[in-house]
Amino acid sequence: MSLQRRLTLLYTSLVGGVLLLSGVAIYASVSVELLARIDTQLANTAEQILPAIRTSGSQISLTSFPPLDQVETVYIQLWSQDGRLVANNTRFNDSIDPAGLRINQTIYRTSTFHAAHLRILDVPLVVGERPVGILQVGGSLGTIDTTQNVLRSVLLISALISMAVVALGAWLSTGQALSRLKAVTEVATHITRADDLSRRIPVSPPEEDEVGQLIIAFNQTLSRLESLFNTQRRFLTDVSHELRTPLTVIKGNVGLLRKMGVTDEESLSGIEIEVDRLTRLVGDLLLLAQAESGKIPLDMRPVDLDTVLLEVYQQARVLAGDRLQVRIGEIDQVQVMGDRDRLKQVLINLVSNAIKYTPAGGQVILALSKSYDMARLVVSDTGPGIPTKDLPHIFERFYRAEKSRTRGRDGSSYGLGLSIAYWIVHHHGGRIEVESKEGHGTTFVLWLPLDKTTR
Repeated sequence: MSLQRRLTLLYTSLVGGVLLLSGVAIYASVSVELLARIDTQLANTAEQILPAIRTSGSQISLTSFPPLDQVETVYIQLWSQDGRLVANNTRFNDSIDPAGLRINQTIYRTSTFHAAHLRILDVPLVVGERPVGILQVGGSLGTIDTTQNVLRSVLLISALISMAVVALGAWLSTGQALSRLKAVTEVATHITRADDLSRRIPVSPPEEDEVGQLIIAFNQTLSRLESLFNTQRRFLTDVSHELRTPLTVIKGNVGLLRKMGVTDEESLSGIEIEVDRLTRLVGDLLLLAQAESGKIPLDMRPVDLDTVLLEVYQQARVLAGDRLQVRIGEIDQVQVMGDRDRLKQVLINLVSNAIKYTPAGGQVILALSKSYDMARLVVSDTGPGIPTKDLPHIFERFYRAEKSRTRGRDGSSYGLGLSIAYWIVHHHGGRIEVESKEGHGTTFVLWLPLDKTTR
């Protein structure tokens, strides 16, 4: 159901509910008032009749019917205590309220007497403490019934007309208000299909209402996104192309100098390490650019994760040296379907970060196990941890976390490594989870689906 229809139905229902409540209140008030008038008339009639009633022992009689100030038809019956009809102004000899003959208190009742709808007052007659008879006075409710029927019809017709008018007005007003939202939807759909962030939504008056403000905010968001997208794309393209050529030349010259044995080996090693660092940065930038365009090929084959983990473990020990301890907590034989080089890249990135951020004397622990149909690979450290406010953003590209974790001089300080790791794991059908508490270290958990052929 469209939003326009839902809003129209909502407004119509609300108005209908209000009209229903008000109609019930009006109907009840009028009915109570009319019934109260009838009760008053019956009480006045009884007061006029009571002085004409005579009692002698257990016998009662009515000398005459006094003149009554009543417009409606009045039914009067006087019954003795033994059930004998003493006086009656109707042409029927049965009681207008048989149940009232057995009641010893004054009471108003509504009943039907020979197809006549009556309001009846039963007044017990008592001499001393001895009951001697019952006076029954009834008045026709025909006028009240007619009034109630007319009132119900008027209220119902008025409610239906009001709801129809409200429904029409709500449909037209919401349609006019939502027409501009349809333009927002069309532009957003066009951007999604054509990747065209240059499109903007025309702003029509009134600009100060909520929809106008939404369109302005949406256009501002599009401008911001277009600017960021263009800036990022230019940055990736420029850095990748500007650094790739000189880095290739430098690395070639270093290799030549080493063959010639002219310069200091330590200096050459330092240059080569720096070149490797820049090469990794360029590779990460290119990988991100390819990931954005969906052009990264994955060589999906059966991969023994335990073998990959042991290779990464050996490299991590060399990288950590004597500064901290790298050990394997538990390891199981696990095979997944994936790109071996990419998965190893993820592990190296996580382990390198753990070593870099763990202070001297700490430890980095690697673990591999199976959990149902998933492989569970853990990389934990005893470093300073990641601030809670940064945890939701650590996989975002170019996100800079707390300074304590961005002191490195390699590409990971730009938030590229974790973004690449997240992308690789996600495209292997897995996920990365991270748990961290400041001062208590960080734990990354990789979940990858097991190879179906080995389950």
